[in-house]
Amino acid sequence: MAVYRGKYILQGLREITPEMEGDLDLAYGICMGYKAAFPCEMCGRCCHQPNIAVLPGEVDRVAAAAGIPLHEFVGNHIVRTPDGRLLLRKKGACEFLGGDNRCSIWEDRPEVCRDFPYAVSMFMSRVYLALTDDRADIMDLIGYMDESWPCTRVIRSTIAQRVEEAKAARRGGGQGPPQPRA
Repeated sequence: MAVYRGKYILQGLREITPEMEGDLDLAYGICMGYKAAFPCEMCGRCCHQPNIAVLPGEVDRVAAAAGIPLHEFVGNHIVRTPDGRLLLRKKGACEFLGGDNRCSIWEDRPEVCRDFPYAVSMFMSRVYLALTDDRADIMDLIGYMDESWPCTRVIRSTIAQRVEEAKAARRGGGQGPPQPRA
């Protein structure tokens, strides 16, 4: 299994070639541009996703922010998947989501929560495919995104243009991904 930038799992790949890394960098730039230009509106919908990953290096910090002793947090709030990932054990919404749709551990939330939905493996892999395969339609590839979410409405209304700009930069040897814009 290939891992990009130490956290993005690229299932089905054993390694990332230098050419692939350049294209992944373009996709990453597009995704991070969204994150910078369209911050979280705190609608709370992502907190209902079935899998919220916690990186091993985050467990202590998240447990401390939650005010739960580490041993108890790992034993009662974390589950390890067969492929070795750590997920918050949850039924329904994340237990750290308050009634006001605010995260009670916002400053110390897991990195996936900071990146969602703009810079997560699923979205980034779709952007990468759209960049590298001229037959791939980005709108078809992101059909899984719920348009009622504020963040995905932004993505769906602008992603095709951003992908086309990145494709042009890629073909012309341009200087990286398109610049973020509001």
